[in-house]
Amino acid sequence: MKTIAYDSIKESVKNICIEASSRLPADVVAALRKALAEEASPTGREILLQCLENADIASSCNDPICQDTGIAIFFVEVGADVIVSGGILNDAIQEGTRQGYRDGFLRKSMVVDPLFDRINTGDNTPAITHLTTIPGELLRITLLPKGGGCENMSALAMLRPSDGADGVAVFAADTVIRSGGKPCPPIIVGIGIGGSSDHAMILAKKALLRPVGESHDDVRYAGLEKRILEMINASGVGPQGLGGCVTALAVHIEECACHMATLPVAVNLSCHAARRATIIL
Repeated sequence: MKTIAYDSIKESVKNICIEASSRLPADVVAALRKALAEEASPTGREILLQCLENADIASSCNDPICQDTGIAIFFVEVGADVIVSGGILNDAIQEGTRQGYRDGFLRKSMVVDPLFDRINTGDNTPAITHLTTIPGELLRITLLPKGGGCENMSALAMLRPSDGADGVAVFAADTVIRSGGKPCPPIIVGIGIGGSSDHAMILAKKALLRPVGESHDDVRYAGLEKRILEMINASGVGPQGLGGCVTALAVHIEECACHMATLPVAVNLSCHAARRATIIL
């Protein structure tokens, strides 16, 4: 058995809240540079240059890459042989989030009640956590900060099984194209297929954790990813919705078994500032 201290988790979560807000992963930066080389629109190229310059300034100054530092969404993999001492795992994540957003001077965006009492909680909690148990003695925590603009463009469809891959492709591409410049393209498109309606949405978010452009390991799904990406980039929406040939940097699909009468399909988008950070304890 491996024992991990509550305070160690809390401090690590605090640090990745600050890190994720200011440093784009290397694969995202590489994808933006590739997009710059491929973009034909002068306006689109200028926007991509500004995106890269902004990322460089944020990293060098340790400042947020975007004013919307997002809702803190955590994907947590905890080993079956891990024990948290001194407290509860979720409490450590919540407290680390609270301290990270406070000490990093990050914008607090969470409100107490979604409908009637939209009063800011003041510390960006509660964070959202998705917990998975895995074998062994490893605790891996990945933060995916999601801004409101791209999160608002999420969509779910309960397709008929007979709709098949064509139906999935049309729904996913249409969702992105209709969103225009609202999710701050060029975007990364996460698609969840299968499970239940709620699980498909989680799969779509989980798909955004994959390194940008890394294809699905099943050639059929990899082919569908490529097809949907081509449909989106043929739309002409372009960077920031101002026209161009690079609307999306990548399409990532995660799939799961589902009921024989259903075909749930969820779409979740990440803006060009596709922030994420991981700690392993």
